[in-house]
Amino acid sequence: MPFRDGHRPALEPTGPVEKPRAAVLLLHGGREHGTEAPPPWNLPRARLRLFEGEIRESTAGGSVLIGRVRYRVRGWNGEREDAARDARQALRELELLAGDVPTVLVGHSMGARAALRAAGDPLVRAVVGLAPWCPTGEPVAHLSGRRVVLLHGDQDRTTDPRSSLDFARRATAAGAEAAIVLMHGSGHAMLRRAHAWHTLAGRTVAGLLDLADLPPLIADQFPPTGTAY
Repeated sequence: MPFRDGHRPALEPTGPVEKPRAAVLLLHGGREHGTEAPPPWNLPRARLRLFEGEIRESTAGGSVLIGRVRYRVRGWNGEREDAARDARQALRELELLAGDVPTVLVGHSMGARAALRAAGDPLVRAVVGLAPWCPTGEPVAHLSGRRVVLLHGDQDRTTDPRSSLDFARRATAAGAEAAIVLMHGSGHAMLRRAHAWHTLAGRTVAGLLDLADLPPLIADQFPPTGTAY
């Protein structure tokens, strides 16, 4: 596995899967600014572990490799876009490990922004953004031909659900298939209605990898079956 400038690999596989047919990469949240190394244990990382369990259960039997993206530093850091750089590096390491397999990126907050930025990679089939950080003017042209699903709590005070609505609209105009679900009564930490968050995310990932039907409230926002994809 290649190392980055003396650092650990960007990809952390969470379990051996021989000859995987698909992959899921998880990207936890972080900070707007921060050049210190992430601690071995942190709350954003732990929060995404709960989603990982549901995704693993929903994709069981599908020969799916599930991995986590390791960040070199804690923040996005403006034009450095550190988290997006790490996401792209993890995808290259995934390709070396597993080959050209369809991949879904699942990110929360800053991790969702990084996932959306990296989604132009040829491996990426779709992105699931959880309470995503989608600043005004965030690029969307590279999402053409991808599927984008955004889940956002309507009570989020950290990232704005209206920005997700705008991002989904612009991504659709750019040629993506985009769907958004507002989680009623829930905030950025996804603690209220946690089971609903986990279940919807897991079933959505399985549907995006063609291992199950997409949940109806997602599928109904996509073009009818049979359109080019």
